[in-house]
Amino acid sequence: MKYLFAYLLPLSAALSLAWQGPWAWATVVFSFGILPVLEIWTPQSTENVPPEEEEPRTRRLLFDVLLYLNLPILFGIVFWYLHTVQYRLLSVAELLGLTLGTGIVVGTVGINVAHELGHRVRGYEQAMSKWMLLPALYQHFFIEHNRGHHKNVATDLDPASAHLGEWVFVFWLRSIVGSWRSAWVLERERLQKAGKPLLGIGNEMLRFQLWQAAWLAGIYFFLGWKALMGALVIALIGILLLETINYIEHYGLRRRLLPSGRPEPVTPAHSWNSDHELGRIFLYELTRHSDHHYKATRKYQILRHLDESPQLPFGYPTSVLLALVPPLWFRVMDHRVAAGAVQGLSTDTL
Repeated sequence: MKYLFAYLLPLSAALSLAWQGPWAWATVVFSFGILPVLEIWTPQSTENVPPEEEEPRTRRLLFDVLLYLNLPILFGIVFWYLHTVQYRLLSVAELLGLTLGTGIVVGTVGINVAHELGHRVRGYEQAMSKWMLLPALYQHFFIEHNRGHHKNVATDLDPASAHLGEWVFVFWLRSIVGSWRSAWVLERERLQKAGKPLLGIGNEMLRFQLWQAAWLAGIYFFLGWKALMGALVIALIGILLLETINYIEHYGLRRRLLPSGRPEPVTPAHSWNSDHELGRIFLYELTRHSDHHYKATRKYQILRHLDESPQLPFGYPTSVLLALVPPLWFRVMDHRVAAGAVQGLSTDTL
């Protein structure tokens, strides 16, 4: 039941939209003020769910429902924000706070939950994943993450694996552009293998562009240009939050090349892990990223701490703030990458 606390984040966004004024900043303060401070005082946990308790049917259903509820919550908050921006007279401070807060919701309630559902095999869960990526205008993530990132992680072929010493702002551009291009390549290869035309309804990348264009056109037609501008900005904020987390998750880690020229298999050593309890709850265990890449089919509630995974010194909320100050990030992280190289982990060359 601890995952019920994850709803505090969208609740803060709802309160900010309802009360405005100083409350317009509630989500920003909660996500990157209160949570980082609390993480310092709350424990980490390396405890894993016992194997015999992983699969009871009733518990699986509960954990799945907790994810599914994020779909109406996401669109409810986004539409509330768009309506507020279009029809309410807001101060600059209120507009900025509400926009940042809703963008955080798009990145966490939206992209993060879409990421978990995108790894599922049921068609309706994958469909939910694609819908939840729509407000971020990042539906190609469904293709690139599952068929590209998980295959090429911690290699130079993966645009979402940060190099040692790479500034996060440079990484944003490289990852955003590279991931979009990679998704087109992957979809073209899939269509070629299936003997289907590139320019046709079977091309999912084309469908994604049409859905996203229709989303923006609908917002403009039914609400107006202010809402359209708001939709674009919250999408960008959600994307940059995602890419900052991508930056953190694999910073400086590389898979060795085997004599065959192919990279070694993915292991828990190729992703930074965090066992900080609050980040784990609010991001549905995304922070146990080492096990996720080691076995992507494991559902969020049974992801494990693995001793061989490199550990972040802070939880994700604090790490995001740290990454936005590159010299400080390098000072904290580069010697940890170097220590991993000494211990035999695969890392970028120092």
